[in-house]
Amino acid sequence: MARTHLIFLLLVISSTSLSSSSTTREQEEDRIKALPGQPKVGFSQFSGYVTVNESHGRSLFYWLTESSSSSHTKPLLLWLNGGPGCSSIGYGASEEIGPFRIDKTGSNLYLNKFTWNTEANILFLESPAGVGFSYTNTSSDLIDSGDERTAQENLIFLIKWMSRFPQYQYRDFFIAGESYAGHYVPQLAKKIYLYNKAFNNTPIINLKGLMVGNGDMDKHYDRLGAVMYAWSHAMISDRSYKSVLKHCSFTTHKNSDKCSWALYFATVVERGQVNGYSIYSPSCVPQTNQTKFLHRRLLEEEYDPCTENYSEIYYNRPDVQRAMHANFTTIPYKWTTCNMVLNKNWGDSDFSMLPIYKELIAVGLRIWVFSGDTDAVVPVTGTRLALSKLNLPVKTRWYPWYSEKQVGGWTEVYEGLTFATVRGAGHEVPVLQPERALTLLRSFLAGKELPRSS
Repeated sequence: MARTHLIFLLLVISSTSLSSSSTTREQEEDRIKALPGQPKVGFSQFSGYVTVNESHGRSLFYWLTESSSSSHTKPLLLWLNGGPGCSSIGYGASEEIGPFRIDKTGSNLYLNKFTWNTEANILFLESPAGVGFSYTNTSSDLIDSGDERTAQENLIFLIKWMSRFPQYQYRDFFIAGESYAGHYVPQLAKKIYLYNKAFNNTPIINLKGLMVGNGDMDKHYDRLGAVMYAWSHAMISDRSYKSVLKHCSFTTHKNSDKCSWALYFATVVERGQVNGYSIYSPSCVPQTNQTKFLHRRLLEEEYDPCTENYSEIYYNRPDVQRAMHANFTTIPYKWTTCNMVLNKNWGDSDFSMLPIYKELIAVGLRIWVFSGDTDAVVPVTGTRLALSKLNLPVKTRWYPWYSEKQVGGWTEVYEGLTFATVRGAGHEVPVLQPERALTLLRSFLAGKELPRSS
């Protein structure tokens, strides 16, 4: 970490020193009494803003759902979604691992029986500024965000947030996320490690490990793996597969014209309108066009591909925003699951996460990587290709792991890293396989290998 960053973080620490009375007041101001349409629960919730850049007016929005039992001793887990530009509240909290689900009308919430806050206190963060309720007072920030600033301001958020919630200082802390959070999670972990190393007298962020699902790892192997996955799952022709391999090297951020055309023909013309994030699941169809057959499929699978629409109704309700202490500055655009302006103008983006993984493995952090095996966007093939380049010694050979008397997936344990697949899960693993995802979390937090039997 650069010396200027160390000086800056020292200023952050000094500026966040609060008395116990002011800390209690800030916490209580962030307490959620109840969300509109929420069923009764036995755990506490907090949400609000933490300013991460005063001069530009950048503030990040969080939602903490404490554990439903023994919250004072359970670990803290930070969840990040990717995009870049997508909301951890819209996806992680509302579709995947949070305690609530939103009904089809956007009117009421119902309980998620596989919520992760049975095992940990879950902190959802909308990052960077411009995502969800997180905002900036400097419009140019939406077109020059990138990996480095996001990691730095996520660290600043944590330092300031733990000053507001000192009961979580020194608590076992984990980071998890998916998709482009394959960048956010290891990059933030590295920032925390360097911060703790530099300020070893105040290691308030007690980072123990990180877990990444269907995450961007290496642009070369991720893209090559996506083509391999599409061909091996009969989504594209032999001819297109050979054409892409011939014209695409995937060694730079940009593709040649011939490569772009080959990819367009394969992924648009041949693949069709399949749900790439979960290839055996239906895509969202407007309600007026849904057939009885589709309704039956949704009921059978317990999967609704239109859940993003319900989030955009619910989180744009003024009463919901008041209950969550959100949007008090009146953001000049609607809350959306993804900010596409930010996404399309993303700046610096590391080509490969593998060097950071090597650094984090070397310092002994618990690292798990998992892949839902029906995701064609960031598929298991690309992840396996990338991991193979780490050349890690095998500690426990490949074996099937179990959840509720069924094979939950397959796993291999390396020296310094555990890899697991989740059978029948897509890009958002907890959506289609919530019980298997919860088994995965329990093993990760316990630092134990995945179960060999139910």
